[in-house]
Amino acid sequence: MSAQLKKVLVTGGCGFLGSHVCEFFVKKGIEIVSYDNMTKHELTRTGFAAESARNYNWNYLKGLGINMVKADIKNLEELMEHAHGCDYIIHTAAQPAMTISWEDPLLDITTNIMGTFNVLETARTLKIPVVSCATIHIYGNKINETLREAGKKYSREPDSIDENYPTMGGTLTPLHASKAAGDIYVKVYIDTYKIEAASFRLTGIYGTRQFGGEDHGWVANLSIRSVLDWPITIFGNGKQVRDIIYVTDICDAFDAFYKNRKPGIYNIGGGRDTAISLLECIDILEDINGKRPEVKFAPDRHGDLRYFVCNIDKAKKELGWSPKIMPKDGIRKLVDWIKDNREIFLKEQKKKIKENGEIGEMEKKENIGHR
Repeated sequence: MSAQLKKVLVTGGCGFLGSHVCEFFVKKGIEIVSYDNMTKHELTRTGFAAESARNYNWNYLKGLGINMVKADIKNLEELMEHAHGCDYIIHTAAQPAMTISWEDPLLDITTNIMGTFNVLETARTLKIPVVSCATIHIYGNKINETLREAGKKYSREPDSIDENYPTMGGTLTPLHASKAAGDIYVKVYIDTYKIEAASFRLTGIYGTRQFGGEDHGWVANLSIRSVLDWPITIFGNGKQVRDIIYVTDICDAFDAFYKNRKPGIYNIGGGRDTAISLLECIDILEDINGKRPEVKFAPDRHGDLRYFVCNIDKAKKELGWSPKIMPKDGIRKLVDWIKDNREIFLKEQKKKIKENGEIGEMEKKENIGHR
């Protein structure tokens, strides 16, 4: 039986996943330290009002009475200081975008490798259990060679992939390397220092408070654009598949690890039941909104993975965890939140109109959110 959880440090606490982790545990009466450097690297590329979007989660968490710390995981001394007295570290801070990784490999390596190393060193020194967020992208994209097309999606046999599948196959980017290194370091710290740690290989996360763009967070990106009547760009043919997982299901997985303390590597995704393609996601959005979004197709991007469905049997067995929320229910929650907060997404559009005068509807659409 694990000790009672009283205080949690969440790195990347103001990010999409981190903010939900903070909310999840504070509502259980647990003290939270939200630790975030408040970078806007991803948000500046979305076409949204980056400043408002970046501050949204900070203000939301502050309203819940959470201890807000603006600091960087690349600073070990500062991280160690704020982790003192904590019972658990949940490491969600990352540079998560493949495109940013090849444009700024130094940012990628210092954030994802040195940042994760600092988190693990803090956990080792202070003897604190820790979960670090990896990604299914560390398996690489050689999986693309095993696929066949079936209607609106890719398929393969076997249809799901477990933790023993070879990693780093195919055409790689700096993101593959940095996230795989963090995943390996978790195993190293388990084997060498016997810390209570896990690496969660995550896939297809979506939910409220996600400011998804074309670089990262595709379910949110499609949802935002469908609500605001902006055109959607799909890179590839739209048959790419992920077992998407609603964000609160991942919060349950973090809770399950602390309670069970079985160190190791875990696939954390929705599994077979939540596997959908981009085209199927657009069908769901059409059903929810009553209107089909405008879709444009562009060539595949370097390093893209066309298919991944997690085998989550290990997490079910070792942690007693399984996801609960199915795609249509989760996407509806996300769409409702976007509708309630559309001003955040429209501020940048209104700014352009104010600066440039009234411009045509098509020009407005083309100028927002495209590289």
